[in-house]
Amino acid sequence: MLSLIGTLIDITMNIIIIILLLVGTFFIFSSAVGLIRFPGVFTRLHAATKAPTLGIISILLAAFFFLYGSHQLVSGKLLLAILFIMLSNPVGGHMLSRAAHRSGIKPYLRHREDEYELYVREKERAKQQ
Repeated sequence: MLSLIGTLIDITMNIIIIILLLVGTFFIFSSAVGLIRFPGVFTRLHAATKAPTLGIISILLAAFFFLYGSHQLVSGKLLLAILFIMLSNPVGGHMLSRAAHRSGIKPYLRHREDEYELYVREKERAKQQ
């Protein structure tokens, strides 16, 4: 009976690992397609930061579960890598988009206004008064 439960746990762990790997591959592939297909700098930055973050985290989680399931090893390095990617990738994308906006690159707008530019103008008017 115990060997049956252990086998079911192994099968479940393998299914979870496969799903995480497939999800990670999907997000990274969709990011590559987004970089090619999206029209503007800011939409490409969105594709280059959001999807790879989820993709890389999914793949690292799959590696973590594999090491834990097959070798009973808890990898602190993988957990730190996940934390680092969760913190640094969105912040890096935000800084790149802000630098692009400040250098004069206009967003690709359809039926919308650039709200950040309106905010900066309003802030400058308030300073002048």
